[in-house]
Amino acid sequence: MSQITTETVTIAAKDGSGDFSAYLSKPESGNGPAIVVIQEIFGVNAGLRTMCDRWAAAGYVAICPDLFWRQEPGVDLTDQTEEEWQKAFALYNGFDVDKGIEDIAATIDFIRGHGRSTGKVGAVGYCLGGLLAYLTATRTDADANVSYYGVGIQDKLDEAAKITRPLMLHIAGKDEFVDAAAQAAIHDGLDGHAQSTLYDYPEADHAFSRINGQHYREDDATRANERTAAFFADHLKG
Repeated sequence: MSQITTETVTIAAKDGSGDFSAYLSKPESGNGPAIVVIQEIFGVNAGLRTMCDRWAAAGYVAICPDLFWRQEPGVDLTDQTEEEWQKAFALYNGFDVDKGIEDIAATIDFIRGHGRSTGKVGAVGYCLGGLLAYLTATRTDADANVSYYGVGIQDKLDEAAKITRPLMLHIAGKDEFVDAAAQAAIHDGLDGHAQSTLYDYPEADHAFSRINGQHYREDDATRANERTAAFFADHLKG
């Protein structure tokens, strides 16, 4: 990995309720487009920080905001113990999606104005973050958005008409949290949308790209990540 620099930054919430932190990873030299990395239910953990660092090594300014800060700042969990899963689901159940999108919008504004940013901003999210990446496409001015196995997108398809910039979805065919009916609804709602591109991974379960996760599938993860990298290169660097 090329030399990168990292820091924790503070972002003001749009509703004036306080500040929240974000992990920021910057490329070795020069400016670059920005990518907002949107957390799973485990908070801004080592896996998400590593993703930011990899994007920075590829020439992007990558930032991962703490979206659970309104409940508990600094959540950093793994998927390795039952106790952590229980806490993660409790945080997920208490999460305000609308406020989360407001905080992502604040993050986009922050990183777009950062001295190392070219002004182009994309977003990529996983699980809960996959839903939020879809809503980032419908509710913010992010330039390109990618959703990995987003949970609950089928319930927000009435917002699809608001998508005006490129969106990519990676769908796990055997997703334990997004059943076949939900997947069919997502396809029905987005397949004909000019800005949307959907990819299916028929044998993959939820979180198939989470390294060291229970359902990690290297071939599918590599394919999805390569598609995402090409997508961002086209829409953020081009």
